[in-house]
Amino acid sequence: MKRIILLIALGTVLASSILLTDAYAQAQGQAALTDEEILTERMALYLKYEALTQVPWYYLAAVDQFERNVARVRQDIPKRDSFISLYYPKEEWVGLFNPDQDDTDLETIRFFNGLGLDGNGDQRANLSDDEDILYTLAHDLARYGSHKADFRIALWERYKREASVHIVETIADLFRHFNTLDLEEKRFPIPLHYNYSYRSTWGDRRGWGGRRIHEGTDIFAGYGTPVRSVTYGKIVIMGWNDYGGWRVGIRDIYNNYHYYAHLAGFNKELKEGDFVEPGTVIGYVGSSGYGKPGTSGKFPPHLHYGIYKDNGRTEWSFDPYPLLRRVEWEERRNKK
Repeated sequence: MKRIILLIALGTVLASSILLTDAYAQAQGQAALTDEEILTERMALYLKYEALTQVPWYYLAAVDQFERNVARVRQDIPKRDSFISLYYPKEEWVGLFNPDQDDTDLETIRFFNGLGLDGNGDQRANLSDDEDILYTLAHDLARYGSHKADFRIALWERYKREASVHIVETIADLFRHFNTLDLEEKRFPIPLHYNYSYRSTWGDRRGWGGRRIHEGTDIFAGYGTPVRSVTYGKIVIMGWNDYGGWRVGIRDIYNNYHYYAHLAGFNKELKEGDFVEPGTVIGYVGSSGYGKPGTSGKFPPHLHYGIYKDNGRTEWSFDPYPLLRRVEWEERRNKK
């Protein structure tokens, strides 16, 4: 019981902090710039070092975005008040045995086998400089090659974790497919003109399949009501799950896995690996699940919507209710 209560409290706190948009969080340290200007500056840096190293911009952007997401939910990684959020521990940047852990001299960094390089041409390798840190990453990725298989090897060497590799690859695919960094837009998962109802149910007890907590929000609606993608994303799974029935899993650029469950069926024009935009119909409300494939009707029809966040070490569920309320309100406001 204590563990369940702790998880609920943790999920609520995380939900309130995670739902800050990436651009908003960056703008706090760059108040003079708009969100659009921040993304423009960031893209200019990616394109510059693509031209210098032949590493595709969306590879650079994907690693940077992944590490920005991780830094926002990890206490052990410093937040960079800058356009670029790549992380290098000091001992890697200047060299493990370098007596000066704030060293910026290229020769001594090279002597101690540090990774730091000079990107802006000032003959220094400064860990706090966006261009130096981005060039260092681009130079490292370029050693492996520019093909997707080479990128995967480079990611494995950087993270040593298959889940992280998969997430960064997905972010790169999204940037490449949509050809933009601006993938923040969201839509409510049920069209607003349909009848539906929901409340905060994250953390409620669930008994089927063993003692556990409810890791999502249930949105009740009639059979066959369209279910829409909340975000820009890539469909990474589509099929049956004994708990969730017919379900769709979508990953976005913010290290989030969006889980849509208990569907009556899928949009037959979509398949695993496809890209979706906010508002794309991915399936239809049903009551499938809690049994072998095809099981249905054990509960009223509804959409179970869950979000799981990855922090570079593990993935956990957090309460999607605040996000749903915000997105619903914003969509209604924009329709006026």
